[in-house]
Amino acid sequence: MSSYSKKPGMVPPPPGEESQTVILPPGWQSYLSPQGRRYYVNTTTNETTWERPSSTPGIPASPGSHRSSLPPTVNGYHASGTPAHPAETAHMSVRKSTGDSQNLGSSSPSKRQSKENTITINCVTFPHPDTMPEQQLLKPTEWSYCDYFWADKKDPQGNGTVAGFELLLQKQLKGKQMQKEMSEFIRERIKIEEDYAKNLAKLSQNSLASQEEGSLGEAWAQVKKSLADEAEVHLKFSAKLHSEVEKPLMNFRENFKKDMKKCDHHIADLRKQLASRYASVEKARKALTERQRDLEMKTQQLEIKLSNKTEEDIKKARRKSTQAGDDLMRCVDLYNQAQSKWFEEMVTTTLELERLEVERVEMIRQHLCQYTQLRHETDMFNQSTVEPVDQLLRKVDPAKDRELWVREHKTGNIRPVDMEI
Repeated sequence: MSSYSKKPGMVPPPPGEESQTVILPPGWQSYLSPQGRRYYVNTTTNETTWERPSSTPGIPASPGSHRSSLPPTVNGYHASGTPAHPAETAHMSVRKSTGDSQNLGSSSPSKRQSKENTITINCVTFPHPDTMPEQQLLKPTEWSYCDYFWADKKDPQGNGTVAGFELLLQKQLKGKQMQKEMSEFIRERIKIEEDYAKNLAKLSQNSLASQEEGSLGEAWAQVKKSLADEAEVHLKFSAKLHSEVEKPLMNFRENFKKDMKKCDHHIADLRKQLASRYASVEKARKALTERQRDLEMKTQQLEIKLSNKTEEDIKKARRKSTQAGDDLMRCVDLYNQAQSKWFEEMVTTTLELERLEVERVEMIRQHLCQYTQLRHETDMFNQSTVEPVDQLLRKVDPAKDRELWVREHKTGNIRPVDMEI
């Protein structure tokens, strides 16, 4: 996966801080995340990282000036409600996102206004396509998984939504099932060939019409021998199907299952962590709102002399409010770390799933080609078993057969003479 590990309290630099003319090492490309954060992809290894890779050994990947002392962010916004990164206006391609509008952070007016400019999908907030230039495609000339499965998809019955990554996993699971069914098809074909070879061999031993003599008898004997030869051809065909088609398909399927399980568990754990920290931020935000409301009520009661609350009570309420604010900031920071990691791993994992799918299709294509090749060879060998029969049938001569039979079975060639009266 990636070599990047985000440090607590660090905020990645805005895209404007890096010059577009910076030369990256061979194989690396620069892109923007949905929140406007620049990240890098190695097109050879599918590695992703937030830090700019260095082309010179010993030089740090990202300059120290890229670090920022800004407060933690939630979904691309600082906890105060101000945008964490300016909008990127260049090098954008169309990619629509849909989902229910949600947001995190404080309830300040600026935060409420920014809510209309974002949409939240799977606990990750994206800029609304109507208010911000579209996210750049990682592979603009291809229908790549890493570009088209960030949003949710509505259920055909309208009962709910399915996450884009879940659709990718379903596609891979169907691919695994198809591999199983194709292996079963080849196995059944092998069984048919084995049974066919067994029946041909049995038929070749049949003694019917074995008393036929002459050139026709030789041709008939060759017909039965050709059955034994054909049985051997089909037996070899079934053995090659097992070793060259069925077995490699099964081995590939087992390895495919392991790769799929690794991808599934890895992303599933990240998404669970993301959802959990999203819930923690929501809980902390509500707690802060309650503490602020309690502090405000006590302050008002003290001012209008409706309560015996002392200033000490006010200080206690203020401390609780401050603590709740600190808790929210901590939850926000943890959430941002989880979101950054999820985004990075989402890119890497979708590229890996795409590689697995390409490999699966190519693997099956190769083995189906091997199947057809073996089938053609079987037809060729079958034809060779019939050629001696054709040659003998062309030599069948009824006159010769009659002559041979007469010579072997004749009783004499003296004709009776007429008696004289």
